[in-house]
Amino acid sequence: MSLANPITINSQHLRDVMDEQSYFCNIRHTIHQYPELGFEEVKTSNLIVEMLTKWGYTVHQGLAKTGVVATLKNGNGNKTIGLRADMDALPIIENTGKPYQSRITGKFHGCGHDGHSTILLACAKQLAKTKNFNGIVHLIFQPAEELLYGGRVMLEDGLFDQFPCDVIFAMHNMPRLNAGEFYFKTGAIMASSDTIHVHVKGVGSHGAMPEYGIDATLVACHIAIALQSIVSRNVSPLDQAVITVGQLISGNLPNVVNDSALLKLSVRTLNPKVRQNVLKRIKEVVDFQSQSFGAIAEIEHVNGCPPTINGNEATAFAIKVAQNLVGIDKVHTDISPLMSSEDFAFMLEANPNGNYCFVGNGGEEEACMVHNSAYDFNDEIIAPAAAYFCGLVENYLKD
Repeated sequence: MSLANPITINSQHLRDVMDEQSYFCNIRHTIHQYPELGFEEVKTSNLIVEMLTKWGYTVHQGLAKTGVVATLKNGNGNKTIGLRADMDALPIIENTGKPYQSRITGKFHGCGHDGHSTILLACAKQLAKTKNFNGIVHLIFQPAEELLYGGRVMLEDGLFDQFPCDVIFAMHNMPRLNAGEFYFKTGAIMASSDTIHVHVKGVGSHGAMPEYGIDATLVACHIAIALQSIVSRNVSPLDQAVITVGQLISGNLPNVVNDSALLKLSVRTLNPKVRQNVLKRIKEVVDFQSQSFGAIAEIEHVNGCPPTINGNEATAFAIKVAQNLVGIDKVHTDISPLMSSEDFAFMLEANPNGNYCFVGNGGEEEACMVHNSAYDFNDEIIAPAAAYFCGLVENYLKD
């Protein structure tokens, strides 16, 4: 990707989407009312396919069960660009009181993926209307981001083999950031995520006769404490890492030495090498702590997602596009990374030539954060976000 050519913005995209604000709001609200969890996004996928087909896209369904990839080619150019949005909801009971509140009890678009899908649909409609580019656009609607491996499954099912992308982009709304403004970070912008279960096996006994047992609860407690030494003593103070023991499950009675215990861990890092070292040290700490008590501990790596690492050139390009759209003062180019995770990381790992950014969802410090039962996506950011996506396509796929 070259930045030699000047970046231009067709402001008509912004005006057109704003003129159709009620149309796209209705799409978003429809998706919102019928939320679907990861790999179950059948209704959402069918709605997306119906619209994209009507607008002239070649549409493919079936990657990662419910994933959708829509392709639009214009001119004789061979360069390709991929834009990705997530579609899945969360297993949360909504508490917004909105007229378009979820109609499915226990399921809720509490992270704004309904908005992300709508943004990409708004971009799709504009690109099909104007066709002011020379090359190939792949629009990727991804399932199961909340499970942190829907993106990985799409790749395993051949996403980039069937739909190669020279460069890829994605975004996420973020409450408490200025509405419609863009936030970028070169390098790691979000952390890796590893879910680990530690199964401790001891020997049961009566609580009054502990000498006849090996107390799995006690072993689990020592492991939990020892794990905290990894960040403080095995990770440089200049690097970031978090090890959280979210659950310790053992026993049901006060007078029993338990023969088993379960620790559930969440591990976050921003650097792949730090991640490898932390995971290695977790295994060593668990093994040696359990052995010191005569117990046995087995580690189950339930799920893992790499850090979300933006490419230098793609990020510089995306910043220029955003600045020309909304102005330099509304584009923030070096935000602090978040220790939460995002499975677009798998796509950036497979193709490092890409960028993931945040678009402000608005609200003050007291605004509901994503994954809160009272959170709601801000419909006012659909237009600038869609125009930004259009700007990426038109500038990357110039004649």
